[in-house]
This record gives sequence, C-alpha cells and structure tokens, in this order.
Amino acid sequence: MKKTLFLLGVVLIMASCGTSKIERQTQRTFKGDWVLTDVDLPSALVDVSLFDDVDTKCFEPSVWHFVPNNNKGNYTIENSDCNPGKRDFHWSVKENSETGGFDLVLKPEQEGKNAQKVKSGYRLELIELDDNQMVWEQTVSYDNEPFTIQMRFSKN
Repeated sequence: MKKTLFLLGVVLIMASCGTSKIERQTQRTFKGDWVLTDVDLPSALVDVSLFDDVDTKCFEPSVWHFVPNNNKGNYTIENSDCNPGKRDFHWSVKENSETGGFDLVLKPEQEGKNAQKVKSGYRLELIELDDNQMVWEQTVSYDNEPFTIQMRFSKN
C-alpha cells in the first residue's frame, strides 16, 4: 500500500512539472511554416547578429518551420550574400512568471549533442500569436546599452 501511494505521488509530481495546457495550445499554434517579414531595430545605424548566426538584414525574408509534437524546427536563410542554408533548432514555449505572458526558447542544434544537453539558447518574448501572424521581441545589448529587436512573422 505504501509503495502504491509513493508511486502515485511521484506520478502526480511529474505530471505537475510538465507543460501546461495553455503552453501546449500555444505550441500547436506555432505548427507549420512562417516567414520572417520584418526585423525592427531601434536605429538604422545598428545591425546585430541574431542567434549568433547572421546579421538581422539577412533574416528578411527567412522561412521558419515549427513541429510541435517533437519541438524541433528549422529556419532557412535565403539571401545568397548571407551564408544561405537551413539551420535546425529545438524550441519550447514557457510561461513567464514576471510578465504573465509567454516566452519562446530557441536552442540551435549543435552537432553531436542531444537537445537536452545543449545549455545555450535564446529566450524571446512572445508579443503576439494567432493563426496568421506572430511577433517576438528580444532585448540585447550594443555598446553596453540595452535595446529591443522586434521580429514579425506571417503564416506561409
């Protein structure tokens, strides 16, 4: 009896640590292909590398593919001047306890490493998400000054 109660307690604890219903619904909305149509920077004089990859201007337009059942995805840089090609990543949606909203966590795939072993990644605030468009924001630093980059997507 004690063993059964202990196992039941472990199962309940594990279930409570999983992804919430709202997070799962949000992840399903991501499903499919999206085009990054616009990257807004605070100044035309500033350009930064997104995701330690290529300059922001190289991301317009890039095609992003999200698969919610395994949290894998990829984006394709199409600009021939910008190291074109497909990049794989793992992603998840997490509730942000400070803002009450949701954040998107992206972990670029590293060759030879399981996604759970990848420690580095990017956390972006999910500003808007519906069946046709989404908006992300990321705060970064340039010359020790923080500023916000906004990325707008449309469903392909």
